[in-house]
Amino acid sequence: MARRTEFADKKVLVLGAGISGISVACILQQLGARVTLSDAKTEEKIDKDLSALKASGVMLELGNQNEDLLDGIDYLVLSPGISIYIPLVAAAQNRGITVVSEVEVAYRLSSALMVAITGTNGKTTTTTLVGEILKTTGCPVVVGGNIGAALSEQTLESAEKGFVVAEISSFQLEGVIKFRPHIAAILNLTPDHLDRHRSMAVYKEMKERVFVNQLADDFIILNYDDVAVRGMAERAPSKVVYFSRQQELDSGIFVKDGTIRLRWDGKTIDICSVDAIKIKGGHNVENALAACAIGYFAGAQPEAMAEILKTFPGVEHRIEPVTEIAGVPYYNDSKATNPESSIKALEAFDGHIILLAGGRDKNTDLTEFMQLAKAKVDHLILLGEAQERFAEAAASNDVKNIHNAASFDEAVSLAHKLAKPPQVVLLSPACASYDMFNNYEERGTVFKELVRRLG
Repeated sequence: MARRTEFADKKVLVLGAGISGISVACILQQLGARVTLSDAKTEEKIDKDLSALKASGVMLELGNQNEDLLDGIDYLVLSPGISIYIPLVAAAQNRGITVVSEVEVAYRLSSALMVAITGTNGKTTTTTLVGEILKTTGCPVVVGGNIGAALSEQTLESAEKGFVVAEISSFQLEGVIKFRPHIAAILNLTPDHLDRHRSMAVYKEMKERVFVNQLADDFIILNYDDVAVRGMAERAPSKVVYFSRQQELDSGIFVKDGTIRLRWDGKTIDICSVDAIKIKGGHNVENALAACAIGYFAGAQPEAMAEILKTFPGVEHRIEPVTEIAGVPYYNDSKATNPESSIKALEAFDGHIILLAGGRDKNTDLTEFMQLAKAKVDHLILLGEAQERFAEAAASNDVKNIHNAASFDEAVSLAHKLAKPPQVVLLSPACASYDMFNNYEERGTVFKELVRRLG
């Protein structure tokens, strides 16, 4: 465990008192670092329990942040919510302080084989599915990153002959230096987080950081059907493995005659019928293709992968069935935080959708989303900060029956009043949750609670 000694006796400043920041601060303190955790919020405004931090000896600097925090610091560790573009980070870089993300720390603490999954949409489903597939190898598996527990916490639990399966966001990739997963996947690339990354070019560059440190014996799994992702192969130093839902590949994993088929190194293997996959929707076929590619190169058997695909129920907050009331099914797709993700949800249904959308606007193009809503949505219920722009975009694309709701509760109640079989009620916001909730998980949980009260 030589990597664990790197931070011993070093002075570390962690920015951001979220799940990742608190976890990595505690861990580094335990490993012998002298850690200070700083957040722009005062302690009263932080909704996390800081008692473990205090007990471990981590120093807290909460509220006002100034350059004095950097005095004597060896490492500046950024939580995912902290942008690398803020002045304090620039000041640290000017001083020659090593600036890293929590994911970079996690990588340096791990001796297990690292699998990393990124992309605009589908990360959580694919990461969770890969975790289940790799468990069939009999090796220890931990799953973390941008999903559940902080990756640094998970890597400490990883075994040397096991796997760390990590969902990695573009935010987390901003601060990587040595991060080198043995197997990485980029699922797709559509405009997202441009308020932080400032341009599509920068956003794409951040995603590509998942493979920049790979070597020739590593693997990068790329979506052949996404032209932007396909082109990343030109810059990948590792073995490129394409997946495609739309066409047969000479080499890679694809759908042929309704079956997931892998062709590699002269061998062709049929894994599973598409119809047998439990999670529905074309986007989930793509997630399954990527997961099977990762599984195959990590040593999982095709038969075992097929069994997982047939039984894997999906993940919470992603087209999650909630209940049925008076013949109307309700679905929670709170994880759809951008239009592209909501488009995939709409495509998973035949039509007659009562759609709840809106939240904190990412200012991405709504044209394709609203054109699909025109074809598939019977009633569009809008809420949150994005309400006005979404309503204008819907009207300009001839979406019918547009409703505004003043609160989340009102939106759910209105959907219930309007819904009649064969309609479905779908929460798929196409927006971030931060105008009304702490995160998309809280938004989805509240939706499910409100729906269940209706019944």
